[in-house]
This record gives sequence, C-alpha cells and structure tokens, in this order.
Amino acid sequence: MQKPDIFKLARLRGPAEPDDATEAAPLGGTRAQATQRLQVGLFGFAAMVLLVGLANIIQDRARVTEESSVPDAAPTTAPAEAPPQRDPLADAGVVPDLPVEPSAPLGSDPLLETEQNDAAATPDT
Repeated sequence: MQKPDIFKLARLRGPAEPDDATEAAPLGGTRAQATQRLQVGLFGFAAMVLLVGLANIIQDRARVTEESSVPDAAPTTAPAEAPPQRDPLADAGVVPDLPVEPSAPLGSDPLLETEQNDAAATPDT
C-alpha cells in the first residue's frame, strides 16, 4: 500500500467544462429561490408595519389614559401621626439619651451674654 505524498502538489488541469447534470445556476438563483426571497422580504415588511402599528396603538392608549386620570387624587384615609423616632444607640446604652429639643438656642452662649450685659452696663469714659 502506497502512502500519498502530502508535500507534492496535484497537477493542475484546465477549467472544468460544465456537464449537463451540473449546469451552473445564474447569479440571481433559480426562479423558486427568487420567489422565496420575495416572500421573505414581504413577510418582513408586513411584520414591521404591524409592529409599528401596535406600538402606535399602545402609545395612544397610554396618552388617553394619562389625560383622563384624576391628578393628585385625595387620600381615602385620614393621615396618622408618625410614631416618635427612637434612638437604638441610646436604648442600648452606648450613647446618652439626648433631648430632642435643645434647652438653649445653638447660637447663644450664657457666659458670653453675661459679659455683653456687663459691658453694656458700664459706661465708657
């Protein structure tokens, strides 16, 4: 048994002549292929038209619904008071329980006020 030599090039022959059985098809294909391509194209076009129409219908319905809805509808129940805020760190004893309202305004300092009052009471000479 002889092993084929893979390194040798096959002899080139001239162009093959078409036989009756292997007749070349034209570039556009056969009539059946052209009809199939036309059917697929028309089906795709019809599908796109239907899809755009459906999207238009949905958009119109949404706009009509938005226009006919009641804006800022009143609540049907009375509002309940919110429960007081709890501080979990103060409950656990990590930080001291601070009052919600400060006893003195943030901008006032009692020592500074007494000094200002003393300065206003003594006349400058």
